[in-house]
Amino acid sequence: MTTVSVIGGGAWGTALAAVLATGGRSVRLWARETEVVAAINRDAENRPFLPGIKLPPSVHAVGELAEAAADLVFLVMPAQHLRRVAGDLAPALPSGTPVVLCAKGMETESGLLLSQVLSDVLPAAPVAVLSGPTFAAEVARGLPTAVTVAAADRALAERVAARVGQPHFRPYLSQDVVGVQIGGALKNIIAIACGIVEGKGLGDNARAALLTRGLAEIIRFGLALGGRRETFMGLSGLGDLSLTCNSDASRNMSLGIELGRGRPIEAIMAERRSVAEGVKTASAVVLAARQRDIDVPICTAVDGICNHWADIDASIGNLLGRPIKDENG
Repeated sequence: MTTVSVIGGGAWGTALAAVLATGGRSVRLWARETEVVAAINRDAENRPFLPGIKLPPSVHAVGELAEAAADLVFLVMPAQHLRRVAGDLAPALPSGTPVVLCAKGMETESGLLLSQVLSDVLPAAPVAVLSGPTFAAEVARGLPTAVTVAAADRALAERVAARVGQPHFRPYLSQDVVGVQIGGALKNIIAIACGIVEGKGLGDNARAALLTRGLAEIIRFGLALGGRRETFMGLSGLGDLSLTCNSDASRNMSLGIELGRGRPIEAIMAERRSVAEGVKTASAVVLAARQRDIDVPICTAVDGICNHWADIDASIGNLLGRPIKDENG
């Protein structure tokens, strides 16, 4: 793995490139926006998405996907762009080049996990997944962070962990590719719900209850799709959920806060350059849950509010009015 590239010039992709460039190692960072490429190469700073963070001089931004082919590729674009961008990258990527999936979500139209999308568009690429509680600005500033690196092939997970690991960025290994993805995808939906609770002033008790029942929903959905229960108690499950649901620095929770305060989602989204993945992922989760008869009431409520103009108060009332059941049922 002598050459490394990061595909996606948003905040998280830029922060990950900074980690990978520690010690002067060369990293190519592909960005769609020409102004991002120019800013990074001119000023060593991604002002549109990660202002105030100086990048190592060994990070070089490129605007052509063909220039981003490398021995190891980290895919950090928004989830709904993965199929298109990975497909465009495919002709430049030698067969067998490993890719590391760092996006968090599911494909809306198909209800597929992102690793399944990669199986369609990069069938010869070994896939690893990197996920966990990672606010980009903290990672880029070198604050302590731990993540999960998962791959069906443990040797690949070990190679990726060895390449990305730093004293301030500690990877742990897993072979649960499905569970690690589901934890990272569904926590964004639960964070929107927790934000709505915060925005409406419903109190800490309600938010704690919602986070806990959200974790139960993640586990139920994850087990049905083949994930492992212990994964959802780890960094890519409970760890990421706790971070995202307890800080307005989270794009998903902050969106929920604005919704809870009565602002329309169209107005909120129009003000943002960064993507709140939970909005689109909610639709994908509801689709996949219906196909498998999985009960996901919180995800269904968030999908209704964000994508189908459902009334927030009525949605909260529906959740509170559900039949009493065993907590572990």
